[in-house]
Amino acid sequence: MPFTDPAPDKLETDSTVSPAFAPFTLPSGATLPNRMVKAAMEENMAVAGQLPGKELVELYHRWSRGGVGTIITGNVMVHAEALTGPAGVVLDAQSPIGPFREWANAAKGGGAKVWMQINHPGRQIQADMPGVAWSPSATRVELGKNSKRFAHPQAMTALQINDTVNRFATTARRAEEAGFDGVEIHAAHGYLLSQFLSPLVNQRTDEWGGTLENRARLLLDIVRTVRRVVDPTFTVAVKLNSADFQRGGFDSDDAAQVIAMLAPLGVDVVELSGGSYEAPAMTGQGPDDRTLAREAYFLTLAEELAEASPVPLMLTGGVVRRPVAEQVLASGVDLVGMGSALAIDPDLPNRWRLDAAASVELAPVTIKDKAMASAASMARVRQQLRRLGRGKSTRPTASPVVALLKEQLLQRRALRRYRRWLQHRTPSIG
Repeated sequence: MPFTDPAPDKLETDSTVSPAFAPFTLPSGATLPNRMVKAAMEENMAVAGQLPGKELVELYHRWSRGGVGTIITGNVMVHAEALTGPAGVVLDAQSPIGPFREWANAAKGGGAKVWMQINHPGRQIQADMPGVAWSPSATRVELGKNSKRFAHPQAMTALQINDTVNRFATTARRAEEAGFDGVEIHAAHGYLLSQFLSPLVNQRTDEWGGTLENRARLLLDIVRTVRRVVDPTFTVAVKLNSADFQRGGFDSDDAAQVIAMLAPLGVDVVELSGGSYEAPAMTGQGPDDRTLAREAYFLTLAEELAEASPVPLMLTGGVVRRPVAEQVLASGVDLVGMGSALAIDPDLPNRWRLDAAASVELAPVTIKDKAMASAASMARVRQQLRRLGRGKSTRPTASPVVALLKEQLLQRRALRRYRRWLQHRTPSIG
């Protein structure tokens, strides 16, 4: 259903009895207004220069009034030559800081904290994209007949790995300069840091491959360096797969060990998700019945990890109802992330204050090919984000197939613009 703004003077009712509305203090000292988080969704809404523009600013201003305690941006790329899509936002040493200040101010306008999710796609690069496709090993994304859509990656050199550590640190430092309250380092969903963690993708035999300690080295070095260049009170979070949902891949035991490695490095929160382009559990398309048995896709795995986690945990994936959010919190998880639900109704947390039964409904995508179903599902969500950015109401009944076709046209236009921009830009080191 399309959203409408709740009247501010009516947001009282029974919110005090719900743990979802309780504040939460992070290890670094920052206090979040409540336990609800707008999780990252890749918007692909950058304007010329790969910058946040008017529609992205309006979208985040809209979320700022919706009642979540924390807002996490969609992917911001740390490497201008490596984007998940041609309309991705880039923040590096050459980016002007002004548009990012405007973005941060819009997201914080309603009292929420705002974190920038920072990411490198690694091998999950479309074949027609300019720039580079890197991976720990030269293993391509395997999607059967759809594999040709992705570039053949190059195995990274030691110089490229070390430069990537510095890129993440530069983006984090500049995010703080722009007024963001924190960053979330993306090490899930099959992107570069997740690729290093995966024993299936990472086939290296040097110091970045083999044992889990070696496969986690890049992530740990990035966290250490980021923590060193930002203020001690600046939030540093990590997004981690609870499992890859691939036989022989990164699993929940690995996740528990990585969380333990992150704990002494000053990480404030680990957000748990799951899957990759090859096994898209994050869109509800995973092969594992642990993701399909309940509304909160990864709750079973999160409950196991929460029992011994030395750092606060956040769970994202499929939550659309307040009782489910409360169930997540009761399981030992500290924060509840919501993505698609807030793309449909940015006021859902405020509506929960008035009515514990308030919810949103998004029809399931019934395409049999899981890769295409995941792409169509994400395209439909991004269509809602663009509508919100233009000040319009959402259309949750929109056809995912039509949304995917429209997005492909937008992406072609954005690709031409990105190619021109990249040609006139000073290349990054490595």
